[in-house]
Amino acid sequence: MYYEKPNGERVFDGTGGLWCVNAGHCHPRVVEAIARQAGEMDFAPTFQLGHPLAFELASRLVSEMPAGFEQIFFTNSGSEAVDSALKIALAYQRAIGQGGRTRLIGRERGYHGTNFGGTAVGGIVGNRRAFGALLAGVDHLPHTHLPANVHARGRPPHGAELADALERMIGLHGADTIAAVIVEPVAGSTGVLPPPAGYLERLREITAANGILLIFDEVITGFGRMGTTTAAEAYGVTPDMITLAKAITNAAVPMGAVSVAGHVHDAVVDNSAPGIELATGYTYSGHPLACAAALATLDVYRDEGIYAHAAAMMPAWADAVHGLADARHVVDVRSAGIIAGIELAPREGAAPGARAMTAFHKLFDSGTLVRVTGETIALSPPLVISEEETHTLVGAIRGVLAELD
Repeated sequence: MYYEKPNGERVFDGTGGLWCVNAGHCHPRVVEAIARQAGEMDFAPTFQLGHPLAFELASRLVSEMPAGFEQIFFTNSGSEAVDSALKIALAYQRAIGQGGRTRLIGRERGYHGTNFGGTAVGGIVGNRRAFGALLAGVDHLPHTHLPANVHARGRPPHGAELADALERMIGLHGADTIAAVIVEPVAGSTGVLPPPAGYLERLREITAANGILLIFDEVITGFGRMGTTTAAEAYGVTPDMITLAKAITNAAVPMGAVSVAGHVHDAVVDNSAPGIELATGYTYSGHPLACAAALATLDVYRDEGIYAHAAAMMPAWADAVHGLADARHVVDVRSAGIIAGIELAPREGAAPGARAMTAFHKLFDSGTLVRVTGETIALSPPLVISEEETHTLVGAIRGVLAELD
C-alpha cells in the first residue's frame, strides 16, 4: 500500500499508482514471474509468429470476459487499446457491407487515452485544445454529471434519459453513418462519474437496434475495481468490445488489450482476403514479459480473492468516503466500487483546480498520495486496502481540507 521517498519516508498510495496497482506494489509472485521470463525469452515477434504465453493469456482472459467474448487483441496501453477498438469497429462495419458507417461517437468529459482516436472521441477540453479537429466524423453524447445527483452512492438516480441523445444523433447523421459508440462505464479521469441507473442499459438498447457497436472502455474499471472482472459484469450490460489495460499486469509491465465479441471477430476475419485479416498491430503486442506479468497477476487475483475482498469492502469504502460530505470545501462525493471522487468548491479568483492541487501537495508532503483532476480528489487505492487503512486515508484528507483556505 506504500511508496517510499528517497529519504525513506513512506507514502500511502491512495490511487493505486494511476488506477492500476490493484494487488499492491511489488507483489512477489509478479516480480518472480517477470524475472523468470526475462531469463527464458525476453522477446518474440507476434507478426506471422506466436509464443505460448500469448495464447495462454488470451485464453485466461477470455474465461473471465462476458459470454460470447472469444478473442483478445493485445496492445501496450489503454490508449492503443482504444485506437485498436475503434479501428476494429470500422473494419467490422466494412466487412458486413456497411462501409458508410465511419462516424464514431464519444461522450463529453470522456477520457480514452491520448492517441489520435482516443483523443478525438474523448471529451475533456484540455486534452483536445492544442490538436485541432483530430478526426473527422466524431460526435459526443452529453456527460452525465447532474446537480440532482449530488452525493450519490453507486449509480445516481437521475440521468438515464441522457442516453436518448444518441437517438437524436441518429436522427441527425443517420444510423447508416455511425460505426460505434464508446463510453467509460464509470468515467474516471474527469472526476469519477458513475453511470445513472438505466443509462448503460439504454445505450445498449439503442445501439443494438441500430447496428451500432458499443465499446466499453474499462481500462480503469477492469480487474476488480468494481468487485468483478469488468464493470460490464457488475452492471449487467454487455457491449461488443471491452478495452483493458492498467491492472491487467498489476501495472508491473505495460500492456493493453481489446476483448472482442465473437460476432465482431468472425465478421472481420471471415470476410477478409487471405493474408492479414486486420492491418494493425504493434511490435510489443503480447510481449513475453507482459504476458508473464499478466498471468501471475491473474493468479494473484484468483488465489488471494482480491475481487471478493474488494466487493466485501465496497460498503465500508462508500461509508467512509461519503463521510467527507461535511468536510470543509466539499461540494460533492461520488463513489462506485473502490473508486471515489471528492469534489471541492473552487477557490474564488484562483485558477481552476487550484484548491485541489494545494490539497494534493499537502497530502503528499504529509505521507498520502491522491490524484486530482480539476477540483476533484480522485481515489482508487490498491484493492488490498483494509477498512482501517480506508479510515486512515479519509482522515488524512479531512485533516488537510480543514487547513485549506
